[in-house]
Amino acid sequence: MTIPLTRPLLPPLEDFVPYLEQVWASGMLTNAGAMHQALENALKQHLGISHLALTSNGTLALMLALRALGISGEVITTPYSFVATAHSLLWSGITPVFVDIDPVTLNLDPAKIEAAITPRTSAIMPVHCYGTPCDAAAIDSIARNHGLKVIYDAAHAFGVEDEGGSILRHGDMSIISFHATKVFNTFEGGAVVCPDPEIATQIARLRNFGFVDETTVSCVGINAKLNEVSAAFGLLQLQHVESALEQRGRVAAHYRQQLRGIKGVRCLPISVGTRPNHAYFPILLDEDFPLTRDALYHSFREREIMVRRYFYPLISAFPMYADFPSASAENLPVANTISSQVLCLPIFPNMENAEIDTITTFIREASRR
Repeated sequence: MTIPLTRPLLPPLEDFVPYLEQVWASGMLTNAGAMHQALENALKQHLGISHLALTSNGTLALMLALRALGISGEVITTPYSFVATAHSLLWSGITPVFVDIDPVTLNLDPAKIEAAITPRTSAIMPVHCYGTPCDAAAIDSIARNHGLKVIYDAAHAFGVEDEGGSILRHGDMSIISFHATKVFNTFEGGAVVCPDPEIATQIARLRNFGFVDETTVSCVGINAKLNEVSAAFGLLQLQHVESALEQRGRVAAHYRQQLRGIKGVRCLPISVGTRPNHAYFPILLDEDFPLTRDALYHSFREREIMVRRYFYPLISAFPMYADFPSASAENLPVANTISSQVLCLPIFPNMENAEIDTITTFIREASRR
């Protein structure tokens, strides 16, 4: 039985055809056409936010956010994320400063941030890892006290809410990813979310080479526009996303039930007062589990069950970052431990209980060796 790590919930192809016909009839394939405008408006309403600028992917969304806020020098961030988080900084001529993570949420540990602030620090870039909300109150308070900007990498966090509403409202900006592996996707795509309308306008110009109108360029921009076909697919996906989130919740609940009581296996807790999106299903294997994480990983892969060691290696271990003082293992003990224990299990909306039972039965049998 081959089980992929994820599989997007694809609506019937015939439902997409009318959207494509509209794109073809308009003769406009990109440059903020009707589909692009409609998706921006629909997402703002769905997510309960005021300003959103679509981009062609989440990495460019990060880079545009950094440019729009004039970030330079050093930015405090997490080593426990997809490498694009730090790459967006290095590409922008900014030095990432890695800070350790909280052992429960696996997000940037607010208690470690202030010790990493220097005169060169201009911002904090936390990640809502696996869609689990950061301690935004603590992080935003630290930023205010030190005059720093906060850009949340919310690539995993589409639709996630805390007690005050969408977590995308926190900080100076948030970015989301609409990559095909995400709970909501546009094939490839992303967005920048910010509360300031003037900065939102600047982002819209930056993603289109800096154009204000046909003859006016106001800044050094880049091509980060989302095309009309991807936007049309996003409009169709948006009709089904709530159902997909509900189904992901069912899958996650079944996993938790079947994994209960297996010695050496820990599921991450769901934050109190939050509406999760179940973007991933990570488990942690501690010293009580008889196999190493890597041994279990390879056993799954041999059976064509596509688990993933996500995130391993740490960003701080890659050669372009390993020589930074903040990347040392001594500075990041929790992140290094978690990176050696984590295994993300397959999760997707139409996953069947039989597939989940196959995976959890294998873990249970492995725990008895």
